[in-house]
Amino acid sequence: MLVQEKTGLIVIDVQGKLARIVHNSEKLVSNLEKLIRGCQLLSIPIIWAEQNPKGLGATIPELEKLLHQQQPIEKFSFNALDNEDFKKAIINSGRKQWIICGIEAHICVYQTALGLLSKNFEVEIAADCVSSRAEESIGIALQKLQHKGAALTNVEMCLYELVKDSRQEVFKEILTLIK
Repeated sequence: MLVQEKTGLIVIDVQGKLARIVHNSEKLVSNLEKLIRGCQLLSIPIIWAEQNPKGLGATIPELEKLLHQQQPIEKFSFNALDNEDFKKAIINSGRKQWIICGIEAHICVYQTALGLLSKNFEVEIAADCVSSRAEESIGIALQKLQHKGAALTNVEMCLYELVKDSRQEVFKEILTLIK
């Protein structure tokens, strides 16, 4: 189970035109907003990456406005962990469990998850918060990631795991996000 004090969120490359053409884009963006807001309510650290922003564009405005208190980490390698700033952010967070969301599931999400697994981090992929241009690429990525040791979750499941108890003050706000 995810533990609030041990968990962080990684948002991968939800940028420019690509974010608008991936499979089920509108639902993806809606789910990402819920996940980010929920993690913020729970004081879960968020690490936000952008792949070659000069080429792909900036993070979409819907997410950028939620993440505005920090700067994205610019990267060029598909595995974000190959970027020194990203690696330092992961280590400095002190977190051992990571929820990963973003695009594309079969490229940057996949390679970043494998990078984290290779360093003995626990990885959960928010399956309703990842996408790719082709729907079949999502399924292949999720299947391979599970085979390699990543777990699958979704927005509602992971937020309820992190809250743990309906008596927590933040529960009503989380419930409002999900419904």
